[in-house]
Amino acid sequence: MRAAEHWKDFEVLDTSGGEKLERWGNVILARPDPQIIWNTPKGDSWKKINARYLRSRSGGGSWEVRNMPAGSWTIGYRELTFKIQPTGFKHTGLFPEQAVNWDFMAEKIRAAREKDPNREIKVLNLFAYTGGATIACSAAGASVCHVDASKGMVAWARENAALSGLENRPIRWIVDDCLKFIRREIRRGNRYDGIIMDPPSYGRGPGGEVWQLEEQVYTLVEEAAKLLYEDSLFFLLNSYTTGLSASVMEYILGVVIRDRIGGQVSSDEIGLPVKSTGYVLPCGSTAIWQR
Repeated sequence: MRAAEHWKDFEVLDTSGGEKLERWGNVILARPDPQIIWNTPKGDSWKKINARYLRSRSGGGSWEVRNMPAGSWTIGYRELTFKIQPTGFKHTGLFPEQAVNWDFMAEKIRAAREKDPNREIKVLNLFAYTGGATIACSAAGASVCHVDASKGMVAWARENAALSGLENRPIRWIVDDCLKFIRREIRRGNRYDGIIMDPPSYGRGPGGEVWQLEEQVYTLVEEAAKLLYEDSLFFLLNSYTTGLSASVMEYILGVVIRDRIGGQVSSDEIGLPVKSTGYVLPCGSTAIWQR
């Protein structure tokens, strides 16, 4: 497993009874996680909770706030800064486990720029959410095209870019359906050195139809791969869907990309260290094609 081990402003303090206890800066949150099926003893750290997300039997849920900053606050990772704000869907606007992928992509971009300082590295971030990968790639020196269907999430991503001092960097902010955008880019003849794809487990198509990632992921990858150069740097595919394993995603990247333009593929779970136990909490999977 690849663990995001370099956080200072974030940590998983403990996990038990279907919940994870997390520190976001100076704020302690308890959030549900269905894969935490163990019931280990809860220590004193659980008494310091600022807010807890409680699921509703009728669906959704709400925050039980005890003592938490009003609105939002910020945390940092390396040279990056992110706005944190609990939402009605238990999320906070950031997936900290993705830092292990930010570091991988930033290293690939910086290495390519060192090899050829005149090369423009172009990255396409699909289903880009609040822009963690966007600002990591931008800070490393890439030009980024950020695409998400949610206007609110794109606005949040722009805030993160400004917080990190990247508001004047070459970043295109696109509110659109990702598959439709991919196909338009193919027709335009545009190409990218790196592609990031972090699709939701469930989504809605252009006509409002409900789709499942397992049924759509091959088409998404097959179409997006047409936007790669022969000498592109990476294609990164994330999944939080239990029905879509890391090995299946690796196989897809192999037959769609490696068999066409070479390179190598790999996959693994990604996760976060748990302070109380020293173990790593799995938080999804990533498959990577790289030159």
